[in-house]
Amino acid sequence: MLIIDSPSTNAYFNIASEEYLLGRFPTEDIFLLYVNAPSIIVGKFQNTLAEINLDYVQEKEIKVVRRMSGGGAVYHDLGNLNFSFHTLLGDHDFGDFSVFTQPVLRLLNRLGVPAALQGRNDLLVDGKKFSGNAKLAKNGKMIQHGTILLNSEMEVLGDALKANPLKFIDKATKSNRSRVTNLIHYLPEGTTTEQLKNLLTDEIIRNNPGAQRYELTPEDITGIENLMAEKYETWDWNFGFSPNYSFQKAIKVPAGFIEVHLDVVKGTIEKAKIFGDFFAPKPIEELEDLLIGHKHEEEELRSVLGSVDLTDYFGKVTVDVVMEVFK
Repeated sequence: MLIIDSPSTNAYFNIASEEYLLGRFPTEDIFLLYVNAPSIIVGKFQNTLAEINLDYVQEKEIKVVRRMSGGGAVYHDLGNLNFSFHTLLGDHDFGDFSVFTQPVLRLLNRLGVPAALQGRNDLLVDGKKFSGNAKLAKNGKMIQHGTILLNSEMEVLGDALKANPLKFIDKATKSNRSRVTNLIHYLPEGTTTEQLKNLLTDEIIRNNPGAQRYELTPEDITGIENLMAEKYETWDWNFGFSPNYSFQKAIKVPAGFIEVHLDVVKGTIEKAKIFGDFFAPKPIEELEDLLIGHKHEEEELRSVLGSVDLTDYFGKVTVDVVMEVFK
């Protein structure tokens, strides 16, 4: 087994590294550890926009990254440790999460934390979740990865994942919001993610005598960065890959009431209807037609709205005001 401690706290880098390592080490077992700066990691089959508080995420400059595995959206920050096991697909039961959560539980139990695996893939203490786990199969290998909430900013976690469920109608996988807790309440005060990382690494080495540390080479880092640029930093992967959905939202503006309905396919608007009690000299159908074919993404829609005189459609409004109904 190779033990890899990521040198980066960039979520784009760390999520990309999981896919990169599948190709780099097609047969070796790997134990990867990483810590991300504030970021939201969404499951492969989720509608990103329906999982996040977009305004808050943009204001706080929180990265949003889609991972390869299914499951729900999670919040990462420097108080959260992430672990990832890579093994040959046929070596373990894909539906069994116990094997690769056992090292975490064994360590925590030895430290006096009454943690246990409950349900299919969650680790809980006193009925509250501190670790969610997910799996994927790709290129003949299996990855099981999970989070460990040590001292995460719970208020930010709650606000960042507080999406408005009334805006979206889709068949995407929805996150199950569980009661969560930080392990810092059960471990010695001042315990850091670095200390927890070292303890977990020692636990893995203790139970895998042949394990050896591996440091990413300059070539590895270049390969991961290339994959970041091609995939994990892109709007197409993080937002456009979302399942098809319908979006609707209404706002009250000085010129009247505006309600927008969008049908979005792979992130691109295919149908648009705008309703309201506004008065305007030009038919609203002209603006609806302009929206077709554009991404349901703020920068692109802002450009579309900025290319016309919105007072022709809504009366006295600004681009900033009208943008609120599209996000």
